[in-house]
Amino acid sequence: MKLIKNISKTIALLAIVFGCTNNTEFTKEEDLAELTALQEEIELLVDSGICSENSDCEYIAFGSKACGGPKTYLAFSTSINVELLQQKVATYNTLENSFNKKWGVISDCSVVLPPTNMTCINGKCTAVY
Repeated sequence: MKLIKNISKTIALLAIVFGCTNNTEFTKEEDLAELTALQEEIELLVDSGICSENSDCEYIAFGSKACGGPKTYLAFSTSINVELLQQKVATYNTLENSFNKKWGVISDCSVVLPPTNMTCINGKCTAVY
């Protein structure tokens, strides 16, 4: 049931992104609340993972800077549903990109580099820069 609920949320978010609904009626605060809720779902999914060795860890580009590129990289354990994480992050990144354009968001345009290594510390994946 929870998976169906998550899939329904993803479909609804994609409908907004791809123009199936008119999202111009939403306020900036409502758009931001939608992003925040999806970010919390992503963080909960990432936090649910555990690792026992470095090879259990991967990373994914997260967020969309106004100038382009990711805001950061999330370290995660492959013990989670990686496909679901990839779907949620892709949706989030697209929504944030749309949010930035819709609301004229600016950023520092600095390039965020991916981690040079991933390590498992106390059962949690950690990015090394």
